[in-house]
Amino acid sequence: MTSARDLIYDWNVEQSAFRPAEPIQFDDETLRDGLQSPSVSDPPVEKKIELLHVMDALGIHTANLGLPGAGGRPREVIMQLAQEIADSKLNIGANVACRTVVSDCAPVAEITQKTGVPVEVCAFIGSSKIRSYAEDWGLDIMLEHTRAALEFCQKENLPVMYVTEDTTRAHPDTVRALYTAAIELGAKRLCICDTCGHATPQGTRAVVGFVKSIVDELGADVGIDWHGHRDRDLGIANCLAAIEAGATRIHGTALGIGERTGNAPMDLLLVNCKINGWIDNDLSRLPEYVTMAAEAVGVDVPYNYPVLGEDAFETGTGVHAAAVIKAFRKGDVELADLVYSGVPANMVGLEQKIRVGPMSGKSNVLWCLETLGIDADDAAVQRVLDAGKASKRLLTDDEIRAAATGT
Repeated sequence: MTSARDLIYDWNVEQSAFRPAEPIQFDDETLRDGLQSPSVSDPPVEKKIELLHVMDALGIHTANLGLPGAGGRPREVIMQLAQEIADSKLNIGANVACRTVVSDCAPVAEITQKTGVPVEVCAFIGSSKIRSYAEDWGLDIMLEHTRAALEFCQKENLPVMYVTEDTTRAHPDTVRALYTAAIELGAKRLCICDTCGHATPQGTRAVVGFVKSIVDELGADVGIDWHGHRDRDLGIANCLAAIEAGATRIHGTALGIGERTGNAPMDLLLVNCKINGWIDNDLSRLPEYVTMAAEAVGVDVPYNYPVLGEDAFETGTGVHAAAVIKAFRKGDVELADLVYSGVPANMVGLEQKIRVGPMSGKSNVLWCLETLGIDADDAAVQRVLDAGKASKRLLTDDEIRAAATGT
């Protein structure tokens, strides 16, 4: 039997044989950076725990649990989430965002001691000249803060990811000085940030390649992270470019929620990496992940959201539906999934849907009536087809039933 994939000439694959040299890791920022979105609500800890479990099931490696430096309730929630990871023996790791000041890092030592979970410190500091000018600080102050915070973490045996904010607009000399200091002070990962969504894929490759050259020159066993925003709607493209340039852990949030226009969407990042053959994670719970996240923070999943939106695998257009139906008639689900879709619906536990509307043909009607268990005599088919043509939108199942029976 011919495989549907054998029928596709894939220019993406034919022109590039790239495969990551190391396994790709994913860091989920939904519960920290994602909650900086002006339009979301901070969910109760019970909802955050549910999300942690689904992240774990999706094979996401680490989750940012919040800002311990904020004190009070945020710190208590981080403690509860870390304890949940320990009690439920989740595979997902924990990290938290801290300014490069000892007072932010100190609570992490307490959380680690109480829960037994090795919480990674994501120590961040602004690195671009525009930021340092606004803050009235120079490289000497940035290095001083870096040294104090990372020396404390070394003393407390806390794993550190050193984060330079606005890396994609920072001068190479500054980037080199900060990352060199961080490596010398024991940082295990370096995080390149496109804080303002400034980078293009070409720029992403350039800055990741530059940082990788620093790591290689120093002979350091240090991982490279990419944290991108999507102010120019280049979030996923930049994530893929970062991987190609040598980044080994990529950050994202559910549905791309985050400050301003948001972060790279974790869900679509996973989908793209799987389609590229870079990961083999089971993504069947991805719809649950986005639905749960949307409900937790109080936003809607856009109807046209790629892969996971309501319309992603649904069509009422006659010629498109006819091709999908013919594939189904062949008994080939893979063919039906790919003949008019760049993403196989079954990869995320979904299926193709055929509907009836103003651009539908007879094949749409016959398929829908069969699916609904309604006799498809000529009169019923014509009534449903007429109803679809007269409608300004796709018909609901109840409207199809009513048209078919003439009620």
